[in-house]
Amino acid sequence: MQNDLTWIEQLAPDFLTTIRQRYLILQRIHWLGPVGRRTLAQELELSERVLRTETDLLKASGLILSSKSGMVLTEGGQEVLTKLDGIMSSLMGFPQKEKQLSKLLGIDHVLIVSGNSDQQPQVLHRLGQLLNSTLSMLLPDGRNVIAAMGGTTMAAVAQELTPVLSRDRQLLFVPARGGVGERVDIQANAICSQMAQNTGGEHRSLYVPENVSEQTYEPLLKEPSIKPVLDLIASANVVVHSIGGAMTMASRRHMPTEVVTKLQQDHAVAEAFGYFFDEDGQVVYKIPRIGLQIRDLTEIPYVFAIAAGANKAKAVQAYMHNAPHQTWFITDEAAANSLLKGATF
Repeated sequence: MQNDLTWIEQLAPDFLTTIRQRYLILQRIHWLGPVGRRTLAQELELSERVLRTETDLLKASGLILSSKSGMVLTEGGQEVLTKLDGIMSSLMGFPQKEKQLSKLLGIDHVLIVSGNSDQQPQVLHRLGQLLNSTLSMLLPDGRNVIAAMGGTTMAAVAQELTPVLSRDRQLLFVPARGGVGERVDIQANAICSQMAQNTGGEHRSLYVPENVSEQTYEPLLKEPSIKPVLDLIASANVVVHSIGGAMTMASRRHMPTEVVTKLQQDHAVAEAFGYFFDEDGQVVYKIPRIGLQIRDLTEIPYVFAIAAGANKAKAVQAYMHNAPHQTWFITDEAAANSLLKGATF
């Protein structure tokens, strides 16, 4: 595909430029609709004159409808956008960026979607759609135990999993770590429940506090209501998790002032699996939570790290010092560009 696009671009560069532009117009109308021309022009950084020319053409082609409330996609527009999604990564040069980024981060796989989730929350749902299609392609038939983390990114991703994932498979979703303390809707238990509901799979819950003392930790591991779930987590062949900014995660968890101060003094920039990392990937603090530890990831065949937005770039780079090589990193264009900025190959 990429080679075909290269010679097409050499022959008719304006053709690919036009396709890219019209794809982005359809995409943003889908995300923001009903949306007015002025708002859309600002979103795409186009002049209203240029946008009017393009939207008039798309309207004449039956791909969009316009009313007093704004523009929306027609059913035909939705269909065209879905079909374009499959080829736009090549049109926008993502395969080359994916290769460069996987080399930079020291992992085997990177997948990029267009957009910037910092400004366009809908991008998080595209990450979920890409995860769904990738899992559908990769996972073996039969039983699969999928350990999932919580968080706002994971909550959006969970909504996009579909029953196609369960075709010829028995899926069991389990929380990768214990964690009761955050908002209920973004806890790992809720994420697993949503994933199971959307795919037709099953799920198990792990009801343990997020932060436990050393005296409490060991006895909990032996509790009859907890041990069976921990055994399932240990048997997982898939892990899906996000990567957070250190200070954001500390605030969301209402961590003690003295801990926050320590994180600031130690220049923590990233959090994953209850571990806080500095820019060099060194662990500066660890919450003694029950469940998967980072060291366990090396034995798991399919590990998916999902994080997006330019603001996540520093956190991603810090965490990736610890990521197993078989990691699939799913991100957006803004985070990828920020990570690649200044890199040499």
